[in-house]
Amino acid sequence: MILPKITGTGSYLPKKIRTNHDLEKMVETSDEWIATRTGIRERRIAGDQETGSDLGIHAAKAAMKEAGVRAQDLELILTATATPDMIFPSTAAFIQHGLDAKNAAAFDLNAVCTGFIFGLSVAEQYIKTGRYKTILLVGTEVMSRIIDWTDRKTCVLFGDGAGAVVIQASEDGSGVLSTHIYTDGSYADFLYAPGFDADKKKGKDHLHGKPNTVHMKGNETFKVAVNFMSKVAREALEKNGVDAQDVDLLIPHQANKRIIDAISKKLSFPPEKVFMNLEKVGNTSAASIPIALDEAVREGRVARGAHVLLVAFGGGLTWGSSLIRW
Repeated sequence: MILPKITGTGSYLPKKIRTNHDLEKMVETSDEWIATRTGIRERRIAGDQETGSDLGIHAAKAAMKEAGVRAQDLELILTATATPDMIFPSTAAFIQHGLDAKNAAAFDLNAVCTGFIFGLSVAEQYIKTGRYKTILLVGTEVMSRIIDWTDRKTCVLFGDGAGAVVIQASEDGSGVLSTHIYTDGSYADFLYAPGFDADKKKGKDHLHGKPNTVHMKGNETFKVAVNFMSKVAREALEKNGVDAQDVDLLIPHQANKRIIDAISKKLSFPPEKVFMNLEKVGNTSAASIPIALDEAVREGRVARGAHVLLVAFGGGLTWGSSLIRW
């Protein structure tokens, strides 16, 4: 059976670091308050001239190098992002051009923080049907551009960065076993960023706010995030007949330590089987899981044959999971 196999991972973080102490000078908050409630101590901020495609190209090159794949080998480039360079062309098109991957089709998808898993599900279908054999999936975000840095509820959470994976057809039994994705637009007011036509959303007056900035109902989001992520993680395990104790590593979306701890507890995952890097990168939305995955691989925490469970939650609301046999 043909499975989509991740053959290379890569990530990139901007050089600029914004610490909790820096935020103390910007809004009424403290390092202790942020760290205690979120687990975050610092986040990366893209330079004035850096775009999401710039970050994505760096991550893509690292993933391609590890996979031994050349630009001309790529057949499809998928880019998960909620902060595109432009309305159009797609950020994927800029990444394609930057890599000189002339043989690849390229397009964006937006499922916010669940974007990487949504992209993985798209890649899975193309690989399993035989349409493509080599796909590049990039998650890249410059969340700092849509943050209201006077809003202490949201500005402490987000950071910039990019992660990428090369996905290739495999028949050796390893690869993505399944992906599971969901959306429920009735929860849109929990987490959103108003755009051009927000004022035209009839019956959605509660979605109004400062344009092009993140708005979030923290407590409500926490509750549904834990519930939906736990449920969809169990779905992936049950689909493949894998017990939770047989999973070697859980890589959740790096949103908030309290959310991750609650999910781990509900799924009975011990701390040593849960990967977290949000202390130093914050919530990087669609880039979150591929950055964490790349770090886990480079730290030697993902061995051949290991079961890796990915789970995420984001605006939409969206949520999803994927079980991988490495």
